[in-house]
Amino acid sequence: MAHKKEAWKDECYGDAVRDRILAFAEEGFESVPAEERDAWFSRFKFWGLFHQRSGQEGYFMMRIANADGVLRPGQLTAIAEVARDYAVGPVANPEFGNGWIDLTSRQSIQLHWIRLEDVPAIWEKLEAAGVSTRSSGGDAMRNITGSPVAGKDAREVIDTRPLLDRLSTDLRGDDALSNLPRKFNISVSGVPDGSAQDAINDVALEPARREVDGESVIGYNVRVGGGLGGKQPRVARPLDVFVTPEEAYEVVRGFVRLYRDHGDRQRRARNRSRFLVDEWGTDRIRDLLEAEYVDFDLRPAGEDFRERYEYNAGGATGDADLVGVNQQRDGDYFVGLTVPVGRLPARDALALADLAEAYGSGEIRLTRRQNPLLVDVPESNVADLLAEPLVERYPAEPTAFQRGGMACTGTEFCSLALTETKTRLARLLRWLNANVDLPSDVEHLHVHFSGCTADCGHAHTADIGLLGMRGRKDGQLVEALDVGVGGGMGEEPGFVTWIRQRVPADEVPGALRNLIEAFVAERSDGESFREWVAATDEEALTAFCEPEETDFEDPAMYDAKGSWYPFADDSTPTRPVVDGTPTSSDD
Repeated sequence: MAHKKEAWKDECYGDAVRDRILAFAEEGFESVPAEERDAWFSRFKFWGLFHQRSGQEGYFMMRIANADGVLRPGQLTAIAEVARDYAVGPVANPEFGNGWIDLTSRQSIQLHWIRLEDVPAIWEKLEAAGVSTRSSGGDAMRNITGSPVAGKDAREVIDTRPLLDRLSTDLRGDDALSNLPRKFNISVSGVPDGSAQDAINDVALEPARREVDGESVIGYNVRVGGGLGGKQPRVARPLDVFVTPEEAYEVVRGFVRLYRDHGDRQRRARNRSRFLVDEWGTDRIRDLLEAEYVDFDLRPAGEDFRERYEYNAGGATGDADLVGVNQQRDGDYFVGLTVPVGRLPARDALALADLAEAYGSGEIRLTRRQNPLLVDVPESNVADLLAEPLVERYPAEPTAFQRGGMACTGTEFCSLALTETKTRLARLLRWLNANVDLPSDVEHLHVHFSGCTADCGHAHTADIGLLGMRGRKDGQLVEALDVGVGGGMGEEPGFVTWIRQRVPADEVPGALRNLIEAFVAERSDGESFREWVAATDEEALTAFCEPEETDFEDPAMYDAKGSWYPFADDSTPTRPVVDGTPTSSDD
């Protein structure tokens, strides 16, 4: 029997949902029938509207669906003005205040505290600037990720922008493909640095070289079935297919159609494409793709460039995040700034847009590490840009802890999360910066925090991954964290090994300090944290990561009681489970 959400989608989904949202907005939130809210809120996600956690009825998170992290001149300004004017809740966050934007791990932007009644005005403002929320949630193709500096980076081997534009317009814009079994992520990369994070996408195109008709051609190798979540992450598997730039669109479209037709619509806990790849294997998928979904013969894979992948690869040094001053192929520069945990107050987002206009072309790119890049900065403007007060706040030359932090939404807004994330990690990073010394040759140490096993914060791919749980301390229910180590992407992607479970949140900073100090003491010269973990016995790693109380003041220790954000008295979060398996918070 198909899952109930399939019946909801059969009744109304995709583009048809927009008119219903506008009608409900005109009549007000209470016009959504109480007995139908689960169905309508599920459908709303296609248009980027996610109802917030219990106790915050009537408020929504809104997600932007920009491709490849590109914000053209004026777009960040429009988004930030929406945040300033509409994303204002009944209480202020003690760390970030009120009215801000969240940069996401998929090169996008999320807004919170959006009232349904304000959605028409918000859409009008955003769409006038060329910004859309369509297909940014639900069982659909999400925003397409790629190299944040496509068309700019001097290392680029193939310009992906024409393909990205076509995939965004023609493929994601096809309402006949709006109803998939589950959410579906696509990445396209032309810079051989790994910044598109191809290994954790449902279908990924990575740059490759192959001889075609006697000539050496730069195109793409195809990977399928990658993803995080549910403590069941998968690295995307090579499909043994090379496509030319002219063939790439049809192969991606073909795999989307194949997944639409054959993906599991009964068990939502196991119906991401990675489970289809697990069940069928890549040979069967390749054969069916060639036989029924494309009209040309598929070539074997070419020679990839993965040995150059440094982005989030677990190296101690190198270009692991695009932060800093980097020369473009045209002689200008792009400057990557650091936004720990990805949250920007609206006033700072507006100031950032102004800096992009004053010192560059006005265009801004977003990375998969929740950071912004200012592009097209002439060399003569670089020094003045770096001297700006905003750049001091979000530095281009950060410490390893400043540049290493990523976090999901957490219990502040997500009803499936088990712990608060953003405020806790922001404070933890500052505490580590003040209390742990790293050698000068360790420029990168990535700490990622997810509030539940859906892993929207990419804990599995970090040097140190933190996963929200619940535990007990002194007889009281407390927020607790699992601690994992040794994850990363790069040439050989891998996920963390979980070495500590359910550590009370106030003992996690001490555990991390003990672990990192052991790394500093025990490492070989030039050895990164990920390399040290791989060379160290798991039992020893567990012993090094000894929980310990410190002077760190946790912001949300006792089961959200006394926290700043509204929540229903009877809405203690529980582990998100469907059919016995944790599910994603944004499905």
